[in-house]
Amino acid sequence: EVQLQACGGGLVQAGGSLRVSCAASGVNFDADSIGWFRQAPGKEREEISCTSYSDGVTRYKDSVKGRFTVSRDIAKSMVYLQMNNLKPEDTAVYYCAAQRSGPYEYIYWGQGTLVTVSS
Repeated sequence: EVQLQACGGGLVQAGGSLRVSCAASGVNFDADSIGWFRQAPGKEREEISCTSYSDGVTRYKDSVKGRFTVSRDIAKSMVYLQMNNLKPEDTAVYYCAAQRSGPYEYIYWGQGTLVTVSS
């Protein structure tokens, strides 16, 4: 059974850094793509990264490219989202997801964790 749980959110000042973790039990990293999403207040949920199972390469949304980095610790079934140079517009609930079934669609979702960036 796949279970995902994101944690590590919090309050950070603009320009600061934060790392959000996703415990991804039951995920087959050789077969399941992993995505990070966020949903800002009053906005639709958006995919900010997708890590392909086939080559382990992560693709990022332009707005976070160069500032956010996804890493995996497969032995621990953990996925991390390192966020640097945070901006107030990065304020959102962040979610991890597994098993991409279509564009921006995943089968398994974790509970989100709130990241608030103050100006």
